Amino acid sequence: MRKVLCILLVVATVLSFSAVSFAEYKGKVTFEVNLKDAEKAEKAELWLPYPLSDANQTITMMDIKSNGAVVGVENDPKSGAVYLHATWTKPAEVPSLTMSFKADSHYSKKPAAALKETKDAFPPEVLKYTMATPSLPIDRGFCAEASMEFLKKETILDKAMGIYMWVLEHTFRDEDVKEGCGLGLPERTISEKSGGGKCADISSVFVALARASGIPTRDVYGLRVDPAKSGEITGNYHCWTEFYLPGTGWVMADPADVRKKMLNEKIEKVEDAKKWTDFFWAGDDLLRIALNRDTRETVLSEATAKTPLTYFMYPYAEIDGKAVDWFSPKTFVFKVTLDLD
Repeated sequence: MRKVLCILLVVATVLSFSAVSFAEYKGKVTFEVNLKDAEKAEKAELWLPYPLSDANQTITMMDIKSNGAVVGVENDPKSGAVYLHATWTKPAEVPSLTMSFKADSHYSKKPAAALKETKDAFPPEVLKYTMATPSLPIDRGFCAEASMEFLKKETILDKAMGIYMWVLEHTFRDEDVKEGCGLGLPERTISEKSGGGKCADISSVFVALARASGIPTRDVYGLRVDPAKSGEITGNYHCWTEFYLPGTGWVMADPADVRKKMLNEKIEKVEDAKKWTDFFWAGDDLLRIALNRDTRETVLSEATAKTPLTYFMYPYAEIDGKAVDWFSPKTFVFKVTLDLD
């Protein structure tokens, strides 16, 4: 069985306000990773997403422990990925590393009245989120065709909501996908898989179509625990999206979780899932921790310079310059548990 990360979180009181509701979760998050096949290697390297504080979370008391690695925090200038980089040279034992930190997660739900849209221009720093990338083409295929429908809408908010509903109508949760959260390739999801995929696949469709419609939009790669409960957790890596609304800022949308709820509750038609389309639009109060944002085409090493990672969410490792399969628990072990007080 795959062993994923170790998360220890204490749940705080859920607060409700007339303008916004949010739940606050505080606790200690611990990542534990080891490289079973690297004990006799000349060199072993590990790259681990390094979470930062933002409007939705506060990260403090970072603590790193390893058995002999040289460790530093680095970033990839092109993708913006921030990560912990650990290097073992001729390790005498199985390389292992633990990264722990305090997390205060307080994602919130924005009611309709709080989604204020102005005529202001997009800030320069968000314009990069309107661009295509090699894994996220926006000027061909379904994007070139479907975006024409949304470009006719007058407001950014109407465009974004229309895209959200289009994605829900044209995708579905496919449990046969074996690559974790999926590959995150929107053309593949729509054209080759008939809309089937997991969270990275479905989220990427929203991002691609929103960018094709001129809306700054980005993927968020992290952890979502629903419901927050004690015990070992697998499969809590999750991808969701954020689009930029002038006058409000970044607004969350999670079509992938709508589709997961529809599958679990055997809801066939999107119009019958209004409870969930409303719940996952403009934020929610679930336990979420963002690890990275929009880390497409991430370059971590010489190997990834030749073939960049489509997105960087899972731990990534190389043994003597060769990538370790992060979906293989036989060689790459990482673990998640959640203990609530």
